[in-house]
Amino acid sequence: MSDCVFCKIIKGEIPSSKVYENEKVVVFRDINPAAPIHVLVVPKVHIESLEALNQDNIGVVTDIHAAILETTRILGINEEGYRVIVNCGKNGGQTVPHLHYHILGGARFDEKII
Repeated sequence: MSDCVFCKIIKGEIPSSKVYENEKVVVFRDINPAAPIHVLVVPKVHIESLEALNQDNIGVVTDIHAAILETTRILGINEEGYRVIVNCGKNGGQTVPHLHYHILGGARFDEKII
């Protein structure tokens, strides 16, 4: 999708602060962090949301979760804990129509919902 901000970041057209990248996923710092550590895990293939997953692209979920594990190790939050969030659709708070996961860490979240 040519006007997708995440696709532009993946292509290098928009700069980002990358934390991790492989052939299928890129992880970069959120420009409006909601926690001391806040990164986005984005598949390089454009999929609009969780609702757009199907038998042809469901494997990307495995790639995303593997990247989450590697990223939390890189950021040093794998042992103390972190939160993973996926917003889906307008009512779910999804502001960029490209599947992405938020990793939040560096603080204790308890029951607080963000």
